Amino acid sequence: MSGRKPAVGEAPFADRLLAWFDVHGRRTLPWQSPRSAYRVWLSEVMLQQTQVATVIPYFERFVARFPDFRSLAAADVDEVLALWAGLGYYARGRNLHAAAKQVGSLHRGEMPNDLEAVQALPGVGRSTAAAILAQAFGARHAILDGNVKRVLARHAAVAGWPGTPKVAEQLWAIAERLLPATRLADYTQAIMDLGATLCTARAPACARCPVAADCIAHREERVGAFPSPKPARARPYRRATLLLVENAQGAILIERRPPTGIWGGLWSLPVAAEGESADQLLRQRHGIRVEPLDTLPAFRHAFTHFELELTPLVCALIDDERPDELRERPDQRWLTISARSDDAFTGIGLPAPVLGFLSRRYALNALTDTSTPDPCPAPSTASSSGRKPKASRVLPSPATSASGSTSRSRRKPGPTGSRTRPD
Repeated sequence: MSGRKPAVGEAPFADRLLAWFDVHGRRTLPWQSPRSAYRVWLSEVMLQQTQVATVIPYFERFVARFPDFRSLAAADVDEVLALWAGLGYYARGRNLHAAAKQVGSLHRGEMPNDLEAVQALPGVGRSTAAAILAQAFGARHAILDGNVKRVLARHAAVAGWPGTPKVAEQLWAIAERLLPATRLADYTQAIMDLGATLCTARAPACARCPVAADCIAHREERVGAFPSPKPARARPYRRATLLLVENAQGAILIERRPPTGIWGGLWSLPVAAEGESADQLLRQRHGIRVEPLDTLPAFRHAFTHFELELTPLVCALIDDERPDELRERPDQRWLTISARSDDAFTGIGLPAPVLGFLSRRYALNALTDTSTPDPCPAPSTASSSGRKPKASRVLPSPATSASGSTSRSRRKPGPTGSRTRPD
C-alpha cells in the first residue's frame, strides 16, 4: 500500500515536498557548501544515529584536519579516533579511516559513483550509499533513514516495526516510487528535513506538512500509531571497575581497547568486569602489580543495549622503580597529566565518560560534553536524525561507594580522594 494517489490538480508528493524545501529546508549545512562527495560521505556517516546540531562542530573540526580522502587515509587511526571521541558509536570512526584507505587503494582517491561500490565501503549501508550518491552526484537513488521511515510509514499507513524485513521492503518500494526525475540532491535533503522538523516522533506538526493532504495516518487521525515501535526489551544492568593506576611520578596507565565491543579501538583506563580481579587483570595484561588505595563514587553510563555502572579504583604501582615495568607497549601508555591543563589528552581518543571522570579527578577543563552520545551498537543509517539517541547520558550512580580500601601505599601518587565537581 502506498497511500492514495494525489487528487486531480494536486501536485505529486515530490513536487510538494520540494516546494516546501525551497522555503523551509535546511540549505546552509556545512557539508552542503561545497557539496563534495567526501564531505557528503563524512556527514552521512556522522549523522548515523546522531543529531545535526551535535554533528556540526565535529564535522568542522574533522574537515579542517582531514580535508579529503588522501589526508584521512594517511592519518594514524589514533588521531582519527581522538577527533571522534565524544561523538559515540566509535565503529563509525574506525570505519571512516578504513573506508578512506579503500577509496585510495581501489578508486584512486575518489568516491565511486556506483551504488554497489559505495555500499562496499566499511560502515556504508544501502541508505547511506544512496544518500551520498544522490547528494554528491544527483543520482536517482532512494534513501530510507530513520526520519524517512517515519514519514513514509505514516503517509502510507504501513503497519509494523520498520526493523523487520517485510516492513522495510514495503517502505523501500514506496521510497523508490516517490522519487522525482530531477533535483535528487534537494529531494533527499528535503525528505530528511521533513522527518526531522515536522513529521517528528512526538508532536508532529501535521498542519504545516506539505504532504498531509494524502497522508493516510493524518486523515484517519492515527499519526501516533505509525511507525510501530520496536518490541520492548529490558535493558541489562552491568557493573565494572575503572582502574586508575598511578606511578610515583603521577603518570596514569591507559590501554587501547579491543577493536570490537564498547569503546572499540579507543584508549581508556583499564576496566575490570564485575567479579574480575583487578590485580590479576593488570598482571596478565600489563605485567604490573598494584596496591589499591581508594574507591571513588561510582557513576553510570547508558549504552544502547545496557547500562554500565563504573566504580573507579585508585591504585598505586608497586616496585615501579623497575624500568621494565614502566616500558610502554603498543597497547599501553603512561600518561602524565598536568594539573588544570586543557591539552592533557590531545591526540588521544578517550571515551566521553572516562574523559569526564579524569577531567573531574584532575580538575581539568573537560574536553567533551559527557552527555554526548556514546553507545556502541552496529550503527544504522539515520541521517539528520531529529531526536537524541536514548543511550546518551552519564549519570551519577544512585548508590555511590565510599572508600572501601584501608591499605596504604609506600608512596602517595598524585592527587588522592575524589575531586569530582558538578558537570
